[in-house]
Amino acid sequence: MASKGNSTFSVFGSDTAITGDIKASADLHIDGSVEGDISCSSLVQGETSSVKGAIEAESARLAGTIEGSIAARELVILKTAKITGDVFYDALTIEQGAQVEGRFAHRDARAKTPAQSAGKPELAVAG
Repeated sequence: MASKGNSTFSVFGSDTAITGDIKASADLHIDGSVEGDISCSSLVQGETSSVKGAIEAESARLAGTIEGSIAARELVILKTAKITGDVFYDALTIEQGAQVEGRFAHRDARAKTPAQSAGKPELAVAG
């Protein structure tokens, strides 16, 4: 991943609770709770973290609780994740034991009807 100059990384600790949308060009690591939408380059969500809102990122590694839609180019859902919402991705890895209540769709399919999206998205299941 290329970036302008020095790479920026922001961490929200487990004692942090945010209400409102987060927009960052930086990479984010969230262990606390967020009520609002998150838009960033790269997101790492800790096991104790909870997000109520939509997530949009180039890459995301999710391990906590999420209530909302997720759109990511590269998405990794770890076994501790509990997701309620639709998931849009280009490349997807799901560890055995992850819980997802929602639909999975390739990101190109967001603008198409199911009959039009005949492409084969990449899917990997980690054990």
